[in-house]
Amino acid sequence: MKRAALVGALGLVAALAVVGCGSTNTTANSSNTATGGTSGSKQITIGLSFPAADHGWMAAVIADAQDEARAKGVNFTLTTASNPNDQVNGLQDLVSKHVNVIVMDPIDTNALTPEAGQIMNAGIPLVLFDRGIANDNYTEIVTGDNTAIGEKAAQWLAQELGGKGDVVIISGVPGDVTNARTQGFMNVIKNYPNIHVLANQSGNFTEQNAYNVMQNILQAHSHIDAVYSEDDEMSLGVLKAIQQAHRTDIKFVTGTGGDKNFYAAIKNGSYPGITLATFTYSPLMVKQAVDEAIAIASGQKPQQKDKVIPPTQVDSSNVDQYYDPNANY
Repeated sequence: MKRAALVGALGLVAALAVVGCGSTNTTANSSNTATGGTSGSKQITIGLSFPAADHGWMAAVIADAQDEARAKGVNFTLTTASNPNDQVNGLQDLVSKHVNVIVMDPIDTNALTPEAGQIMNAGIPLVLFDRGIANDNYTEIVTGDNTAIGEKAAQWLAQELGGKGDVVIISGVPGDVTNARTQGFMNVIKNYPNIHVLANQSGNFTEQNAYNVMQNILQAHSHIDAVYSEDDEMSLGVLKAIQQAHRTDIKFVTGTGGDKNFYAAIKNGSYPGITLATFTYSPLMVKQAVDEAIAIASGQKPQQKDKVIPPTQVDSSNVDQYYDPNANY
């Protein structure tokens, strides 16, 4: 089910890109341009720089960013890249096109820091999304609170487990986001000496990788009480592995992100005997980043440099407020 959803999300991104006035593609970057209406009396063009859509969350970010630019009637140029060097090349292209503002999700914090400085030196405001850089040489950042996600997940599991049990962590792609989610979790779990972390393995933010990793963990450990998964897509892979192994010892699984398929699993009680919860880190946050970029390009100053959106726990008691079957993610 999830793989089909991912293919659909990637197809949506491609379809949205084709709608624009024109597109150019190279092996390093894809750059797509679409024209909307006007914002006030000034025609604004936003540069969008994102990692490649290699998983559903990022595919939704790219789609949501374009949706918001179109909805607000501004022009945009989109570049995507699979590595830091390619992202730098795409950013340099945006600068050469004299866009009014750039929204960037840096693939790598340290590698993109010098280029952020070049963008600012060129007089182009820079709005960061999702991940930061190694200094404060940017105009504004819009991001979720990854440390708080880990802390909230740990507190929820500790409460549900009654302060004791065996837990495994399915972490994301190595980097700042994963480090913060893991560290936040451990910051809380260390206060519960009777909760033991049996394993911490990366599922690389994809359902299939998490499924493969969880299969190995299930074979290595005959008893597990709960799984802290740092991404909703990975949670679906974890649940698939648990179900196929006919394991009934695992009673709690968390997620992170806001995947409609995981929301549906919570809503429908798709995994009897397992209580599910997730913590919001929605791709829809990018719409706020685009809105901030438009405001900055229109001459407004950000009210605050760092906008951190706190996570909300989503479980069976409130999932109806968040589940949207028509969402990009």
